[in-house]
Amino acid sequence: MPEELCPVLWIGRVAVATLPAEVDLTNADPVRDELLSVVSQGAALLVADLSMTTFCDSTGVSALVRTLRQASAHEAVLRLVVNTPSVQRVLSITGVDRQLEVFPSVSAALAAPYDQVGGGPAG
Repeated sequence: MPEELCPVLWIGRVAVATLPAEVDLTNADPVRDELLSVVSQGAALLVADLSMTTFCDSTGVSALVRTLRQASAHEAVLRLVVNTPSVQRVLSITGVDRQLEVFPSVSAALAAPYDQVGGGPAG
């Protein structure tokens, strides 16, 4: 069996998926498929950890947006962990940073409250 492109750590119904160093045309579809698989396995919260990702092109952004749509359909929350300027920039240019919750670290993404039923931040 091939090694996962995005290793996932499960903590109850919370999943933290670590994305590769680059998410681009060469691997965006498999990344998307692995993230969608996590959502379909019943994650209430999916944290996509891009803290080690240094490059993300439009196909990578599209994979994240499709994952967001699927997560919303499953009443799950998708959060991103981004701390590299190049990835922050592409998310800002595309407006994805206004559609998703973006955190500077996995611990911050896990610590923020969320509404499991409504699929959004608790409030």
